[in-house]
Amino acid sequence: MRLVPLLTITLLGLASLGAGPGGGVDAPPPLLSGTGLYADPAKLAIDPANRPYAPQYPLWSDGAAKTRWVHLPAGTRIDATSLDAWKFPPGTKLWKEFAFAGRKVETRLMWRSGSGWKYATYLWNPAQTEAALASADGVKNHLELESGKAHSIPSVKDCRTCHENGGSEVLGFNALQLSPDRDPLAPHAEPLQPGMMTLATLVQEGLLTGAPADLAQRPPRIPAATPRERAVLGYLAANCGTCHPGESSVLSRLGLDLRVPSGARDAAALPWRNGALDVPGKTSIADAPEGQSRRIKPGAPDLSLIPYRMASRRPARQMPPLGSVLPDTVALELVRAWIAEDLAPAKR
Repeated sequence: MRLVPLLTITLLGLASLGAGPGGGVDAPPPLLSGTGLYADPAKLAIDPANRPYAPQYPLWSDGAAKTRWVHLPAGTRIDATSLDAWKFPPGTKLWKEFAFAGRKVETRLMWRSGSGWKYATYLWNPAQTEAALASADGVKNHLELESGKAHSIPSVKDCRTCHENGGSEVLGFNALQLSPDRDPLAPHAEPLQPGMMTLATLVQEGLLTGAPADLAQRPPRIPAATPRERAVLGYLAANCGTCHPGESSVLSRLGLDLRVPSGARDAAALPWRNGALDVPGKTSIADAPEGQSRRIKPGAPDLSLIPYRMASRRPARQMPPLGSVLPDTVALELVRAWIAEDLAPAKR
């Protein structure tokens, strides 16, 4: 792995930057150490007020190791009236750190100011002692992953595309992702570590308002016909459901909804069945017999558009369209096996 020399790590316009997240100013600080992540920036010691967490269905990011923290201002609570669209109080901050081959590359920050959600990315220096604010336009081909493939830093516009596509802007910190009833087959699952925030700790510490009274006793769990199906649907919800959430998306005309509602209890009623199962897509699979490809073709992964587009990294076909230059071979194997075996017509 090689870090491409970076001329676009920017300290340009630092004089115009404000006090930063939580200080009533929308502009991010020029350095990660100024965002409030650390109690002791010199030692990179995390402030205990910033709680670590790990979603049970992580987003695929070309194999990056990720560490996440959330900060809720003292005395505030999350409005969980809608389990699938939590509302976070002003001053909320979330950080996500990306590392490749044991070296920190970028740390993303989103915070809720008085005027809405804001986004910034910080790029780590070679000494791994500090990270500087990246350009709002992002940085193309920042880190070489393999020949001809490189990790890019997203622009603020890219961040908004993923985070502001309907529902909640916060994508990995919700009732399903934090459920302590974790899926053992989830691709790239991250084990819970001591001190991590979960749905149980949020309830125990009184950090949710409007949530069902029995939320801790009946945490969300994806209803599925098989354990493998549960893992597949969780993966698709996390990696695809943001852009394919039915009526709340600009892609609603496609009729493809890959979300899993937190209150769902009936596997047969999940929306993916109506929008994907044996449903023709707007595109077709190259070399497939005319008219045979489907979004999900039961028993036939080679005729199924979802794994076909997951495997592609051609811009016109790739899914998801942002955030990855390498296909997720682990998830592809799982999805293809699910279609071939669990969805085989004789078994349904």
